[in-house]
Amino acid sequence: MILTDLQQKVSDDPTRFRVIAAGRRWGKSWLSLNELAKFSVQPRQRCLYVAPTYRQAKTIMWQELKDQLIDKRWVKKINESELKITLINQSEISIRSTDNYDALRGGKYNFIVMDECADMAPEAWYQVLRPTLSDTLGHAMFITSPKGRNWIYDLYTQAQVLDDWQSYQFTTLSGGNVSDSEIEAAKRDLDERTFNQEYLAQFVDYSGVIFYAYDDQIHLKPWNNSQLEQRTPLFIGCDFNNSPITAVIGVKQSDVLHIIDEVNILGSNTDELAQEIINRYGQHRQMTVFPDATGSRTNTNSMGVSDHMILEKRGFKVVSRKVNPPVNETLVTVNSLFKQNRLFIDPKCKHLRNSILKYVYKEGTRIPLKDNIHDHMADCLRYVSEGMFPYTRPGMPTKRYSRTNVRSL
Repeated sequence: MILTDLQQKVSDDPTRFRVIAAGRRWGKSWLSLNELAKFSVQPRQRCLYVAPTYRQAKTIMWQELKDQLIDKRWVKKINESELKITLINQSEISIRSTDNYDALRGGKYNFIVMDECADMAPEAWYQVLRPTLSDTLGHAMFITSPKGRNWIYDLYTQAQVLDDWQSYQFTTLSGGNVSDSEIEAAKRDLDERTFNQEYLAQFVDYSGVIFYAYDDQIHLKPWNNSQLEQRTPLFIGCDFNNSPITAVIGVKQSDVLHIIDEVNILGSNTDELAQEIINRYGQHRQMTVFPDATGSRTNTNSMGVSDHMILEKRGFKVVSRKVNPPVNETLVTVNSLFKQNRLFIDPKCKHLRNSILKYVYKEGTRIPLKDNIHDHMADCLRYVSEGMFPYTRPGMPTKRYSRTNVRSL
């Protein structure tokens, strides 16, 4: 099959998992067809093409796939009711949808294409299709036009840091199927957000996203643990909940804060959180915690001992105000650090990154949405960022806070 240079580049990539974000009419389906044929050329392979709906699967791929394989004289048998083609080398190519993704359980495949997967439920991949590749060590290709920063965006970003994953991003124009004049007409007729998503293949931010200054390309930065000496001080942001109890762990270099790790434990408590951090990093180093200020209160569950006291007994230095600083001030601090490229996140901090991307304001307000999913890790980041680099209103001195001065740490 004849491919464009960009399609050929993707096709030649031997990486096991490939994620392709491409604009409308770039040639996603043609590349998908090529990859199905390429993987099925070896005997007794099981290949699967999946679309969001049955109608899409049949309309987009079925007829073109049959025509191409018949023309090559590869076909032994076609099952129209099951949308399955058996080749003369005993390989099989099946066409399915994720309308009812549980029906895909139990299969075993050498290669899977998930076309327009941004419209699919993530469970279709994580719970159903990913296990079907384990026996065969099979490959998968995710190819789609972006639909906001959903689970495909997570895969796309993850692919940039994992050895067996690769990601690509292509605009409509780069596909060569749509003229410059049509692109300009679309840009004129569509709002900027829609045009950027559909034609430029950009993962457009969530509406009302709070950490607007964060950029994966800049601030997602691996931390080399070899840089962490035995007595390197750690700076920790902590939020007290039972499920989950959360913390982010940072290292300060000059005026830059690197978040190198996270803790997210369901059904736990402050003592277990402290023990987990000690297990990972040892007890004989300075560990400063900037916690939720409400943790200074005692409660019936802690038998008269506050969360702050528990941390102190475990050897942590607790730095806290009597009350939490205004939320908007801490958000300004975090965004300012991102803008100045003074705050970086290690890619292994998946819960934190997810919170940064999806922590939003309540619709029509400037009040952060408390959803018990994205707010806890975001709170941890706020506490440690503001603790390390306190917010100062114009004309107001930092010493107004009744706190330990941590600027010199």
